[in-house]
Amino acid sequence: MTNSTIEDKTKESRRSGAGPSSSVSGQSNEPGPDCPLCPRLKNYRDANRAQHPHWFNAPVYSFGPIDAQLVIVGLAPGLQGANRTGRPFTGDFAGDLLYGTLVEFGFAQGSYEARPDDGLMLIDCRITNAVRCVPPQNKPLPAEIKTCRTFFNATLDEMPRLRAIVMLGRVAHDSTLKTLGIRAPDAPFAHGAEFQAGAVRLFDSYHCSRYNTNTRRLTPEMFRAVFTSVRKYIG
Repeated sequence: MTNSTIEDKTKESRRSGAGPSSSVSGQSNEPGPDCPLCPRLKNYRDANRAQHPHWFNAPVYSFGPIDAQLVIVGLAPGLQGANRTGRPFTGDFAGDLLYGTLVEFGFAQGSYEARPDDGLMLIDCRITNAVRCVPPQNKPLPAEIKTCRTFFNATLDEMPRLRAIVMLGRVAHDSTLKTLGIRAPDAPFAHGAEFQAGAVRLFDSYHCSRYNTNTRRLTPEMFRAVFTSVRKYIG
């Protein structure tokens, strides 16, 4: 993809996401592209904008229909993935496994080509992150996770048909529990674990990162097993 195409697509992604182009969105469900709420993340964003002016370099909004029954929660945008392309899990290795699995189980259609203009569509599925901005070393601070939970809360609240949540990794797990008011001892994190939270079923998975798959902590078979359970539950 050319630089001009990336720039056009990132502008399109910002327009299609919730929230106007202001420092903090006038709506509570998404931060604006220049959100100042986490100074460390803002400084990192500004540095990346200077170094890579044609990248997205802004809070990455949720992807997929609001009326989906399934939402998948990740950690935060990857530096050369969603932070570059403007779409969750797009442009880095994690997206290869995630989107391939979603197509296999009927939660997506089309071909994932690691670009926001690849035409891939989610079906009855939405993808979001616990933290909207890329953090240094992919490690958001507890205060940053807490601050961004305002937007994560709103994402779940605006989904009227939500029935299932897949939580990719410990940060996504913990933030989801806090959002839903569930005590951590009542729902300990473990790959393949399931918990009922009112009308919503929670599914735990190790994060589909390159590190986890390279070390075999997470195999494609283990990942597919989670979505086998999700598909069985949703129908």
